[in-house]
Amino acid sequence: MTTTTLQRVRALAPAIGQRSDEIERCRRLPLDLVADLKAAGCFRMHVPTAYGGDDLSLRQALEVIEELARADGSTGWTTSIGCETPILFGLLPEASFAAIYSQGPDVIGAGSLAPKGHAVTVQGGYCVSGQWPFASGCQHAEWFVANAVVMDAGEPRMLPNGLPDMRFAIFPAEQVEIIDTWQVAGLQGTGSHDLRLRDAFCPEERTFSLFDSKSALKAVTFAIPTLSELSLHTAAVAVGIGQGALDDLADLVSGAKRRVFAAHRLAESAVFQDLFGEADASLRAARALLHSDADFAWAKAERGEPFSLLERARIRATATRVTGLAAQVVDAAYTAGGGTSVYTSSPLQRRLRDIHALTQHIGVSRDAFAHVGALLAGEELDPRLPL
Repeated sequence: MTTTTLQRVRALAPAIGQRSDEIERCRRLPLDLVADLKAAGCFRMHVPTAYGGDDLSLRQALEVIEELARADGSTGWTTSIGCETPILFGLLPEASFAAIYSQGPDVIGAGSLAPKGHAVTVQGGYCVSGQWPFASGCQHAEWFVANAVVMDAGEPRMLPNGLPDMRFAIFPAEQVEIIDTWQVAGLQGTGSHDLRLRDAFCPEERTFSLFDSKSALKAVTFAIPTLSELSLHTAAVAVGIGQGALDDLADLVSGAKRRVFAAHRLAESAVFQDLFGEADASLRAARALLHSDADFAWAKAERGEPFSLLERARIRATATRVTGLAAQVVDAAYTAGGGTSVYTSSPLQRRLRDIHALTQHIGVSRDAFAHVGALLAGEELDPRLPL
């Protein structure tokens, strides 16, 4: 019987959880853990079978990401970013994609979608400079993506829709400088440092536009709107952190823990039981919504049908709602843990910091609700909005 990626990850999960302190202290994933994640197939989930990948469905990939985040939030987040590499690189010309994946399917990329750089047109490509934040997993990445505004005579080149012309440029790791900036409250183990480039040449064929390019690759995953797919990955990490918090709470109350002056164990408290049961229901609802939208997107892409603006907006809103529900679950678990939760020895305080670092991500911002509401009300959205 063939072992699935999810089964391999579940086998790794206990050891990952035991290394959470180490991961946080080192502010990155240990390289031997990265090797284990590669061997488990975590970075080939979205790679087409023609290139040696596993071409998993979106829901299957989300289940893997959740399981890793359940073990350790930083591991789940870093893996989710790394496994998105083929989704972004799939917007390159097919020959460029093939060249990057010529040595095998387990390619790990990192980078930033923020347009924090400038790209000057030169013969054969662009000369790129800038500094980009939040490059999760950069210390073990092999390729980097940097979003840069194309400049003409020192001014941004503007498109007819009123947006600046932005190109995503792909660079091998040896061309990129990593700036140690990741001193943060949560997701400390993701190594999300800044990247810097100074007048680095990128050939035209290793660039793409996130908003105008369509993948030439035929796998189903490339037919799902890119930002929609990435937002669901983020939400899967949130669900995993939420489930991990409930696991931690169950472990905490399995012994003799009591509130101060309480006559009975915390696990026997009707108030605690009510809170725990509600948190479990909320997380199951969040997971069900996440999987429902993932299945919808996959089936629609499999049929080759285009996604409407409302469908794309709703998927983004789902990611925001799921993440918000997961954050409420973690808050409840942390509160229910009482004074024990505040100690650095408690995993609940890490879950709290991790989930609230995640809620700050632009991909799960509240703007998504307003976009859906506007469309339902018959209003037009700004065509420049990245959906």
